[in-house]
Amino acid sequence: MNALKPWHLVVLAVVFLVLFGAKRLPDSARSLGRSLRIFKSEVQELNKDDSDGDKKTNPNSDN
Repeated sequence: MNALKPWHLVVLAVVFLVLFGAKRLPDSARSLGRSLRIFKSEVQELNKDDSDGDKKTNPNSDN
């Protein structure tokens, strides 16, 4: 059984509007999006560095 019903989302949206106000929500969402984009690029960079390090330590690897 699905615990998250559509009316839960409506209540959650109303709570966010009351807490943050309609003016601050777009700014908050934009800031969150930027943060997630930076986090994603950093994770990709770490994965790239990690795979480059594996190739340097094990040159016979198929990676």
